Amino acid sequence: MTDPWVALEPGADPTERVRVLRRAHERFTTAGTVSRPVRPVVADSWRRSARARVSPEGVGAAVELADGDLGAYRAEHPLARVMPLFRELMGTFATDGEHLLAVCDAQGRLLWVEGHATARQRAGLMNFVPGARWAESSVGTNAPGTAVAVDRPVQVFATEHFMRGVQPWTCAAAPVHDPRTGRLIGAVDITGGDGLAHPHSLAFVQAVARAAESQLALLAPPAGGGETVEISALGRDEALLVVGGRKVRLSRRHSEIVVLLARHPEGLSGDELLYALYEDESVPQVTLRAELARLRRVLGAELLRSRPYRLAAPVECDVDMVERRLAAGAVAGAAAAYAGPLLPQSQAPALMRLRRGLADQLRAALVDRGDADLLADWARAPWGEDDLVVWRALAELRPTPPVLARLRALDSELAMAGQGSERRY
Repeated sequence: MTDPWVALEPGADPTERVRVLRRAHERFTTAGTVSRPVRPVVADSWRRSARARVSPEGVGAAVELADGDLGAYRAEHPLARVMPLFRELMGTFATDGEHLLAVCDAQGRLLWVEGHATARQRAGLMNFVPGARWAESSVGTNAPGTAVAVDRPVQVFATEHFMRGVQPWTCAAAPVHDPRTGRLIGAVDITGGDGLAHPHSLAFVQAVARAAESQLALLAPPAGGGETVEISALGRDEALLVVGGRKVRLSRRHSEIVVLLARHPEGLSGDELLYALYEDESVPQVTLRAELARLRRVLGAELLRSRPYRLAAPVECDVDMVERRLAAGAVAGAAAAYAGPLLPQSQAPALMRLRRGLADQLRAALVDRGDADLLADWARAPWGEDDLVVWRALAELRPTPPVLARLRALDSELAMAGQGSERRY
């Protein structure tokens, strides 16, 4: 299969695949073992579903929001602003194809379910309705729940669903993010019959999700929203700061200071900043005060406060985004948000520790995940081309001649050096 996120490769017999997957599902639910042709994304989801004690014999989802509560929540949700776009792009396709258009929040709660009347009626029997929680932890493997769990577009075909009552359906869903912060805000889904297992369905729903993010980027911030400082520092030596619609490219030292203050919203004293920034302990406080005075002129006195030094606004940093996704187990999403090492040329002790720690966390998660595509993306990036740990893991999963050749070259370089590091930051 060329794309592990697509349910059926071209030419596959859906009826035969349903039978094979049903047997694999029965083996998993009775013995806990997964065999081919279950895709890795589905196998991982089945395991998460089992750990969450989801019953494969369950009859549907629990409805958490109803009537006035649902209406109020939907009205305030950011995806309400792009529902007209979803309906324009997907509404006719859903109705004419006897499918359903569904939109969920980041917790897997369905906010809107629209489309063909008969399909809505059938889906209602398993509570695939607005206000119901379709997170993996509640109902097991399903496209909207799995898409928000792994933060990646995904198809789920028939007997790939964890709950047997959901297995007559096939669905494809893609996550939607806040374009300003990168934060996951929900997913858009198309649900219907086996015909949706076509690769075009996944590409379609992914394109709709990207269109929604583009439209959200064009819309004005919601009324009453507080000013947020956005910091991009991954893969760049000079951080980009966005505040109040103003973009500022910071110097290298100012980038280090702003990232450190973003990590410490409670503030840092002058001594703490000095220790974090300078390897040479003899650097006088006056040097740091001069840097902070110049930074205050760039940012404004209302944003950079002192005693202790701190940023006087909410901060959204791309480092935090990667860490949040890793903490949620969304490894693919974390890898997508990782634009490169944090301020790669910085020699500030605290930044070097943070840079190394973030890369180590993400690398370990990628190796543990065992997704050859994700490992290949890392290995072929500038920061991963000499990463022996990742190349070894990739060679186990995808022992192609180019991969094995690169691994032999790295092993040879390491042997010739007599000593070396398995990482380059």
